[in-house]
Amino acid sequence: MKSRVVLCAFAGLLALPATAAEPADAYPVRPIRFLVGFAAGGANDLVARLVAGKLGPRLGQQIIVDNRPGGGGQLAHELLVNAAPDGYTMILASVTGLAMAPGLRGKLPYDPVRDFAPVVQVVDAATLFSANPSSASRSLGDFVARVKKEPGKITVGNPGTGSVGHLAFERFASAAGIRVVNVPYKSGGQAATAAISGEVEHLAGIISSGAPHVRAGKLRGLGVTSARRSQTLPDVPTVAEQGYPGFEASGWLGIALPARTPPGIVQRLHRETQAVMAQADTRAFLDKAGLDIVMKNPEEFRAYIKTELDRWTRLIREAGIKVD
Repeated sequence: MKSRVVLCAFAGLLALPATAAEPADAYPVRPIRFLVGFAAGGANDLVARLVAGKLGPRLGQQIIVDNRPGGGGQLAHELLVNAAPDGYTMILASVTGLAMAPGLRGKLPYDPVRDFAPVVQVVDAATLFSANPSSASRSLGDFVARVKKEPGKITVGNPGTGSVGHLAFERFASAAGIRVVNVPYKSGGQAATAAISGEVEHLAGIISSGAPHVRAGKLRGLGVTSARRSQTLPDVPTVAEQGYPGFEASGWLGIALPARTPPGIVQRLHRETQAVMAQADTRAFLDKAGLDIVMKNPEEFRAYIKTELDRWTRLIREAGIKVD
């Protein structure tokens, strides 16, 4: 009877999926899928491919970037939470998908805190406020003074309603007590072209899109929303420096796995990603793109997601912003 019980138990173990019995220290034994909620070519894709190219060799397996644009990152985040919690599907988690989408889109098919296992935050992407060179806005102070003198008349282009650029500017507008005409475009490139041509007078967009135009003299930098000045535009002051102490609005990115992923796998990915981000060529590449490396461990990243979710949801509600 005893041998029969043992045989049944052994048969049950064989019936389990291979990943369930796989110890964390053996991970990974096959390629890893890396979801990105935006199309190829943008800042999200750039970061994902940089990390994938360096992390794969450290893990001994290929990391396959899978671009799934839609809903400001919502589609990719939904795909992740429906994946097996075995470490073979991860995502470049974004502020748009985890902290902004709930306020913008209402009820989501996932919970930004409960359904994810944060691994590590990797970068902050500041928003750059800029102006057409012919604009009378020669500084952020000039811009605010002009808007207060002519409320609802001065235009600010952005990469789309609900984009990081749009919402970062809305946070600033709330802090400054101003109201402008927001003009959404379909992409950061289109918004920058509109500002350069004079179709709109000002621009609020991710720094990696606007910085080349500022360096070329096609746009005038007014301020960046990061906590410190950007390496890529060191002469452009932060918003905080210009009379708004403590102001910060980041388009952060990190890595996350489905909830219930074994802790050993989470920690392995955290350690290896830290090593990748510490490499000098990684830092140099991201500095040039205007992206700041900001490392948070799983617990810090989870707490930060909660804070950002509350902050952006409140701003979106107060500003009455909605997207289709």
